[in-house]
Amino acid sequence: MATKHELILSYIEELSVGEKISVRQVAKALSVSDGTAYRAIKEAENQKLVNTIERVGTIRIEKKKKENIERLTYAEVVNIVDGLVLGGRGGLHKTLTKFVIGAMQLEDMLRYIDAGNLLIVGNRLKAQENALLAGAAVLVTGGFDASDEVKKLADELELPIISTSYDTFTVATMLNRAIYDQLIEKEILLVEDILTPLEETISLAAHDTVEDFNLLNRTTTHSGYPVVENNGKLVGIITSRDAIGRLDEEVLEKVMTKRPITVTGKTSVASAGHRMIWEGIDLMPVVTNTGVLAGIISRQDVLKAFQMAQRQPQHGETIDDIVKKQMKTIEEQEYTVEFTVIPQMTNHFGSLSYGAMTTLLTEAGNQAIKRRKRGESVPENVSLNFIKQLQLGTQVIVKPRILQMSRRFVKVDFDIMSDNELAATAMIMYQLFER
Repeated sequence: MATKHELILSYIEELSVGEKISVRQVAKALSVSDGTAYRAIKEAENQKLVNTIERVGTIRIEKKKKENIERLTYAEVVNIVDGLVLGGRGGLHKTLTKFVIGAMQLEDMLRYIDAGNLLIVGNRLKAQENALLAGAAVLVTGGFDASDEVKKLADELELPIISTSYDTFTVATMLNRAIYDQLIEKEILLVEDILTPLEETISLAAHDTVEDFNLLNRTTTHSGYPVVENNGKLVGIITSRDAIGRLDEEVLEKVMTKRPITVTGKTSVASAGHRMIWEGIDLMPVVTNTGVLAGIISRQDVLKAFQMAQRQPQHGETIDDIVKKQMKTIEEQEYTVEFTVIPQMTNHFGSLSYGAMTTLLTEAGNQAIKRRKRGESVPENVSLNFIKQLQLGTQVIVKPRILQMSRRFVKVDFDIMSDNELAATAMIMYQLFER
């Protein structure tokens, strides 16, 4: 039986896109307390089902597909620019395809405006009106208002007209930054991208027996299965290690691993893989926020995901990407890496920051491990000691040495040199991903 929380989320999903909702409305419709309704609406906001805008309220929005994550809704634009909706609230859920800056003659400007665009313009009333007629929303900069006729037209066409106190250049920069951040987010592999979905997941019930498990095990050759209740909630996991030596008639409820380690679909693959190695498990259930089974991931899935990620083109560049680009391998010296301290790597004193140094060292260690033993690794702990500060523009050489390597762990020592002098030392323990 579904919980009140799940019922509210289902109710919100069934609402029409663009419909306005409130805590009181949900509480009355489903006969729940205001607190329960509020928590469910917040969860719906986390799931990108609704968007809350100051002075407007909470509206149902279209849940964007991952491949279109770089597109913004007009509701998100309002939040980004601290805007005030002057008209066209019925279209806040719509997605914009591009934004156009209105800094030219009106007839020239109209050639660049299409349906689904966002025109960024000042107090040019004619431009605002023509943009709406062309099917584009309008963002008015400088804190200016719009005429009553333009507001009425925006309401009729359900195209938002938004006012912000920021200037045009600042607004364009803010929107570019928001799209860029989403492109970076798009590149981060999440568990939901690689999981085996529920409809393809084989599960057992708590009242099933060890004999049922053994029969299934021989048929599928899988080593473990999630155990669920009738309502789909995960209650345990059963593996060959749990069933070995048990009588066939014993029920799984007595032999399974209860309260297994789980992840949600929004967990990063890197985090899930790290947990699997640390806990020594090969299979991990994926659950919703209410504990309902959504699928499973295996260590094999994680390995394949890492291999595929390395072949994908980068759309959004993170600070780590910028730092790693400075690294050059010295071919004649095994494992040795050199780099130059650039402004993005420095702290407010103008010297190499601890974070940038850690990124450089962990990557240099990863390269050394890959040359010695093919496979992926993640740093477990880092010990770094600066002997002298490395200033902007300094040429630095990193010399990693693999001290110890086992099946699961690698210990790497580092000497960081500058001007033929020792500038820092470090020690990093890595965990290895193995099939």
